[in-house]
Amino acid sequence: MSSLPFLPGNSFNVHLGKERFHKSQHFSLVEGLPKLVGLEKPGIGGEPLPGQKRRARSAYPRTEGTHVPSWLAFDKQVLCFEAYFREEEPYQIRKCKIYFYPEDDTVKVVEPVCKNSGMPQGTLIHRHRIPLPPPNEDQFYQVFHFNINQQVVLYSRTFTLTDCDPFTKRFLTRLGVRLNDPAPLPDDSSSRRREQVMSPLLQNEKNNKLRQFLDHEHQVLRFYCFWNDQADPSAEPRELVLLYFLLDDTIQIHEVTSSAKGSKKTAAKFLQRRKLPKNPSAQVEQLGGDTDSILLNVLTSDGLGNRFMADRLQTGAVKQDFYKDWDLRIGGEVNVWGRRVIIADCDEFTKQYYRFRYGMEDFTPVQYKLPPSPKPAKTLPPYNGFGSEEDSLSSCYGIQLRRPKKDLQTFLEKDSIVLTFQAKMMSDDADERRRTFVISFYLCDDTMSVYELSKKNSGMLGRKFLRRGDVKKPGQELFKSQPSERYTAQDLYVGAVLHISGQTFMLVNADEYTLKYMEQHAEEFSKANTGNILSRLRSVPEDKKSEIKTFLTLSDPNNTGLISYESFRDMLMNLDCGLVDHEVLVLGRAFSEQQPSEEEDVVVMLAVAQDALRRKLYDDFHSLTLAFLKQDPHKNGRVPGKMAWNICESVRLPVSENLLRSLLTKFEHADGVDYQAFLAGINWVEHPASPVKYEDILRFEVNARVDAGEAGRRNVNYSALLQDVFNLSSNNREPDGSALSFNQNTR
Repeated sequence: MSSLPFLPGNSFNVHLGKERFHKSQHFSLVEGLPKLVGLEKPGIGGEPLPGQKRRARSAYPRTEGTHVPSWLAFDKQVLCFEAYFREEEPYQIRKCKIYFYPEDDTVKVVEPVCKNSGMPQGTLIHRHRIPLPPPNEDQFYQVFHFNINQQVVLYSRTFTLTDCDPFTKRFLTRLGVRLNDPAPLPDDSSSRRREQVMSPLLQNEKNNKLRQFLDHEHQVLRFYCFWNDQADPSAEPRELVLLYFLLDDTIQIHEVTSSAKGSKKTAAKFLQRRKLPKNPSAQVEQLGGDTDSILLNVLTSDGLGNRFMADRLQTGAVKQDFYKDWDLRIGGEVNVWGRRVIIADCDEFTKQYYRFRYGMEDFTPVQYKLPPSPKPAKTLPPYNGFGSEEDSLSSCYGIQLRRPKKDLQTFLEKDSIVLTFQAKMMSDDADERRRTFVISFYLCDDTMSVYELSKKNSGMLGRKFLRRGDVKKPGQELFKSQPSERYTAQDLYVGAVLHISGQTFMLVNADEYTLKYMEQHAEEFSKANTGNILSRLRSVPEDKKSEIKTFLTLSDPNNTGLISYESFRDMLMNLDCGLVDHEVLVLGRAFSEQQPSEEEDVVVMLAVAQDALRRKLYDDFHSLTLAFLKQDPHKNGRVPGKMAWNICESVRLPVSENLLRSLLTKFEHADGVDYQAFLAGINWVEHPASPVKYEDILRFEVNARVDAGEAGRRNVNYSALLQDVFNLSSNNREPDGSALSFNQNTR
């Protein structure tokens, strides 16, 4: 069958049914200028022209589902191939590693650095896309171009791939690539010669300087020495540092001198680096006497010229014995051209070298000078009375005045923590004794403030008695060098006597927050440590135990097991058990009867807070809620107690400081303050409370913190106290409610 000529009417029209005949645009406007953006776009109607090649955008097949870009799918994934290439002059095989990055089809070639190879090694080809060799230079290497036991040409250099790591094998196998068997590495005479050089010394091999250089390069032994100058017998020993270079057995010595400020510095070289002879000769060495090889002129004639031969017998060499590493040890001497240098000590690397090489263990240093005399103590001038003692002390440390440094960490940890105590003035005047004060101690900087409370119809107005600041203890000298002792948090407890501004105060009570804080940090406050108090009570004599038994029998005729706190306090104070009021208070709180009035107090406190907000016309609870939500990233309804206090202060909540602290304490749990319940309780718009009495306002708003601890210690469960302290038991009542007599038995 003959084929028809390729003429119109004798062939099928390839354009039948085709609707797109546009020509692809190869130019585009970039910043207002026409630029070539691509030559690989299809020619007419989206189809390539004859001879036109289309480059594949990715060598990896598309997966089902959402398409993930290659830079994300193959992030931090690298294919590693073992390879080598040949150098012709001189002939040698150079090993390298080829890294292929699937995320962007880039290639990197790295040759491992071989020490003292004499060739530039490291990264041979930096990471980038490498084009294929001609005639396909318009294309780039992809993952399918790499396989074991095949060659790749990278910039006219042929690399042979010998093997790959397990990750690369799994990666290529999943792509459907059939891996070849690993290729052997060809023999290389230069590498073989190098291995022979690095091999252990043979028995008949006496000297191998190349091996010594390769093994001990950058290794230096450091010895600390001294030399007594005979020309000046009164001079102190001169300190020297001897450096022994293991790579060529040379020695270099530096002298250590002291600068004007007293610090040590290294001066010029005492001995320039060279081999140091043990017995230096008085004669000058002949030229060529210390060389390894000597040439002899055996024939000189005008016709034949000069003839030379090597001096195998070394007839002209001068034999000298130089110092080696085994000649240097602590306590030994080194003859440095007639100077007698004593080795006193060495550094840690030198000790390790001698332990490993020669098995030495004794490295006791040689004492060659007296220990430095202790520096005299710096005497500070006494306080001059101007400014604070800290300011006066800081001016003694330098010419430029600097502000005294404060403990920033303590300030941040204990900010907004205030211990509040109620105090009475100790005076012979009855009117002075009736005055009531509130003493606040700030733990962040150990400062104190005193405020006097007003009393109705007493003529005493509430005022600030002492502004916030540190308070010195009495009985100290005013103008002295050492800083004065000041009151600390450990000096404040119920029953303590303080001398402030010429007046004597006694702390008679503390608020609930202060008592709880001191009990929670009992390791800092010994007066609030329940364990120490109980141990002291257990050591009371037997006669006092009998008195306690008799007193409790008379104080509880109905055998309820409870007595009032006032009776409990009077008993311990009258028996002289060595306890102060604060310790008795802590003990009463530990064994107090659970009072059901705590919830009632919270309701009254919320009513007082609502009354204060209503009188101040504060109703912006939405902004307050947003402020709490902003500080609650987990949205669990809890924020730290310190953060809750800062939020209320930032929005200027018109509630007294004492009442606000007490409320936050009531709503505080182990994981933070329940701000949702707190905001709902003080919201007088949506949750109005019942009207409050004037006595409640005075109780909670004016002095809520000081009186908060009274309700929790009305009755004391003395039966539990007796069982814990004195090992005494009491049977209070039968199940039917009938009272029993008080029985105490010793276990």
